[in-house]
Amino acid sequence: MTAWNVFEIMGIVAFAVSGALTGIQKRVDIFGVLVLAVTTAVGGGIMRDVIIGNTPPLTFRDPTFFIISAIATIGVCFTYRWLDKFKHTIQIFDAIGLGAFTATSANLAIEHNLNTLFIVTTVAVITGIGGSVLRDVFVKEIPYVFRQEVYAITTIAGAISFYYAQFYFTGNIPLYLCFCITTGLRICCIMYGINFPVIGVNSGGRT
Repeated sequence: MTAWNVFEIMGIVAFAVSGALTGIQKRVDIFGVLVLAVTTAVGGGIMRDVIIGNTPPLTFRDPTFFIISAIATIGVCFTYRWLDKFKHTIQIFDAIGLGAFTATSANLAIEHNLNTLFIVTTVAVITGIGGSVLRDVFVKEIPYVFRQEVYAITTIAGAISFYYAQFYFTGNIPLYLCFCITTGLRICCIMYGINFPVIGVNSGGRT
């Protein structure tokens, strides 16, 4: 198993967990929990594959991703009460998935000869935020990326680091670097409450 496969599976599991946790918190039924988990896990990857011409998307050619998402969902259903004790649980899993998918998508773009900074970054961002945006829309919430949360910027930073790292490092080092930067920045923003300002809202919360 290659490093790319490991990160892809890591992203699938992390996003599936965040999707399942969201479904449970929103009190949807078990089918709804599974749909949210799978959508969060594979939604961004499907968008990525369509954009880079890797069709039909890998998700539809290999059922492994659906199976992994389903297993992760079952695991969450049995451990939800334990996971729910930890603050920011959904956001932490979301950060791990974001970092993993940013790294694998940037790498996949390069492998498909889409070797420009703009394309690599765009593909990484769409993959990283795609599943989460769909998840939040399904549960009628404004997606993280559109709120105060510093979300997409961390993906952009990770993708840029990957793009330039490939010129100086060989092997999987750019992949690891991208994952660490994206996930690390996102977790720091969560832990320290770093947000973008909202236009038209003052410190008292009134427009």
